[in-house]
Amino acid sequence: MQNAKLTTVNIGFLFIAGFIATIAFDFWGQVVSPGIGWANLSPEGLAQSLLSSLGLPSNAFLGFFVHFYLVGLIAYPLGWFLIFKPVWVKVLGPVHMFVASAIYGFGLWVFALGGITTLSGLPTFLNFSAITWVALIGHVLYGIVMVAVLRLIERQNA
Repeated sequence: MQNAKLTTVNIGFLFIAGFIATIAFDFWGQVVSPGIGWANLSPEGLAQSLLSSLGLPSNAFLGFFVHFYLVGLIAYPLGWFLIFKPVWVKVLGPVHMFVASAIYGFGLWVFALGGITTLSGLPTFLNFSAITWVALIGHVLYGIVMVAVLRLIERQNA
């Protein structure tokens, strides 16, 4: 996956990495976090709010579909592969990918809780409530897991 072309194989790898990273995100936010007494994430609720604010049909299924499939399996992996990673490699070279993945996850958090919440008519960063910080950890975890899976796939195919 060194080459940034969207081949069928690369799309498949991105899908797999996004799937595993989304599972990690949801496991953290819906099992581990509430299990230790922290907030419970419900990211499909944010997606549902966005759909409503755009005048689109909105229900729990559609919120889940947008969060899990469109965002977690497609948009976030493509953002890494087509935008963030190429810029990172151009500026710093192909080094420090763990740091890059954590920064990417942080950027996803800013995008989701700083931007999408505002577009959805919700308070920016959800007023920095407890859910905001659980979401921060979840997005950073997503970035790290996604890149780790992509690197593992890359090593297996080398």
